[in-house]
Amino acid sequence: MFNQFRNKFPLDDSKWNEYTSYFKRLEVPAKTILLEEGEISKRLFIIEKGCIRVWFNNNGKDLTTQFFFEHQSVASIESFIKKLPSPVFIETIEPSVLWWIHKSDVDIILEEIKEIPELRDQFIDKIFQRTFDYIHHFVSFIKDSPSQRYLNLTEENPQITQRVPQHYIASYLGVSTVHLSRIKSKLLQKK
Repeated sequence: MFNQFRNKFPLDDSKWNEYTSYFKRLEVPAKTILLEEGEISKRLFIIEKGCIRVWFNNNGKDLTTQFFFEHQSVASIESFIKKLPSPVFIETIEPSVLWWIHKSDVDIILEEIKEIPELRDQFIDKIFQRTFDYIHHFVSFIKDSPSQRYLNLTEENPQITQRVPQHYIASYLGVSTVHLSRIKSKLLQKK
């Protein structure tokens, strides 16, 4: 799993091997809750195979905020970094092969790599990318219609529409599954 990332990190082999040894492999079925809302996040996951969604409960209705696929990392960042109760659930959508690392091991790595500008910058970029994704999704709810949000989704991240069940996509777009079906039907008629 980690060999494909090796050339992206300026570390000697012993440090690379030490850091990758902190990760543990985990195979789980679809619909496995990896983190519950209200729990303190103590694990960060890297997806080798599978799909994960992040969601929260709003008065009995689940609202999806993000999807993650192969080679992406996922955690409740707010909870993981600040040791606060997680505002979200993290759940597998597909049977998944994951690698996880405990917060205490991440802290060790971060303490050591903060003196290596390239690694520190990569870490900061990853955190900010997640923030940019949140902002983009939030702004889309303000300025775009549900149809436009769906079109943007199909253009910017087509694997979501190919791999994620429709009810999760509807939740992510802020519409009912019936409304999503109407949107898709109207778009097909325009083609």
